[in-house]
Amino acid sequence: MADYYPYRIATRRGDLTLIWRPGEDDAPDELVVDDLGRLLAFHDRKTLQEYCDRDGWELVWEGEATLDLDVVRQWVEHPDRDLVTAGLLLDAWNFLEDLSHSLKTGPPLPSQGPIHDSAYEKIFGGEALEPTADKGAWTDEETAAVRELLRTGLDLWDQAVHSSGSG
Repeated sequence: MADYYPYRIATRRGDLTLIWRPGEDDAPDELVVDDLGRLLAFHDRKTLQEYCDRDGWELVWEGEATLDLDVVRQWVEHPDRDLVTAGLLLDAWNFLEDLSHSLKTGPPLPSQGPIHDSAYEKIFGGEALEPTADKGAWTDEETAAVRELLRTGLDLWDQAVHSSGSG
């Protein structure tokens, strides 16, 4: 039986908790959706737990993750303003890919090529994009590619939350 994990998303409109499930074998990781393909999002822990209990799912509460998409959105819109950590970029990128795999509708993430691969390796290695003239090993193309991918993913998130089957 697959494990189910609560995944909290912090936003200006309030926190939502999703259900994340690691992919088995070669399947991608995914966020749980309802029968209509809408993202399941819960405003409180009690409603989330009741939903999982009805479906016979046991949530693994250890290491509950929280992702602040507002900070990511601020950086995407104004990369020269705030320092965003490599860890936050990595978490956002992975989350938005999982979201894209989970939903049947919405804008697909941009096709990823060598520039994305290079940027992902740098993020994975802990290199944050800093708002300085000296970006170290980061190229303008990598920065633009990451911003485009995250912007598209955030648009997908906005659509998913707007049409979600929130509990």
